[in-house]
Amino acid sequence: MSESRSAVRGVLLDIDDTLLDTRAAFVTALDAVADAYLPHLTTAERAAALDVWRADTHGYYRRHTTGELTADEQRRLRAAELHERFGGPAVDEAFFPAWNGVFREGFEAGWVLHRDVAGLLRWLAGTELAVGLLTNAPLALTRRKLERTGLGEDVPLLVTLDSFGFGKPDARVFLEGCRLLGTSPAETLYVGDELDVDGLGARGAGLRAVWLDRPGARRGGVHLEDPAVAREAGVAVVRGLDELPALLGAV
Repeated sequence: MSESRSAVRGVLLDIDDTLLDTRAAFVTALDAVADAYLPHLTTAERAAALDVWRADTHGYYRRHTTGELTADEQRRLRAAELHERFGGPAVDEAFFPAWNGVFREGFEAGWVLHRDVAGLLRWLAGTELAVGLLTNAPLALTRRKLERTGLGEDVPLLVTLDSFGFGKPDARVFLEGCRLLGTSPAETLYVGDELDVDGLGARGAGLRAVWLDRPGARRGGVHLEDPAVAREAGVAVVRGLDELPALLGAV
């Protein structure tokens, strides 16, 4: 990528599990759920419950990002699966609002940025690159994340799930990010933590792409997570955000 770095004029950043440590927030949320509704779980079983939640084997969250399911519908289905797997009470429509309240309070309390975010943002601020945020999460939820972490003070939020009613990997989402950033797809670098949704999606839309493959952070389940596939598709692979400046050709 360094040989064509002069062509890169803008950077689009994913938020969840790229800048925000969403996995840690899920730990907090699911611990609260376990305390309230699954108190019999051992430490190992709580870890297994986190794995089930993040793997989302049935792809409920992805169905939400296509507009097929609402945020609450996908979360109720995932909660029902979790309780069925780990011996909790049935999560029907009557039970779900209370469950969701416990989950959301824990989730929002756990919002923190990854430790390599501040350094990347400082570096980007010292360049002439245009920078913006793009996410598959809804607008209101994303704004609360940005306010809680202070991220919105540094980088503008450009595209959310509410922009079109669907999200990545649809090419229109990436192209809208480029339009608002003021750069063409070919001169825009997109960074995200999901190879298929972020990396391959961005490449399919004509952007340069980086897959952030953090150690120990893979989801499993329906997620494609193969560095060989990434490189064959022209998606660069990094293990942390601190590798981005060198990738872009910084000294």
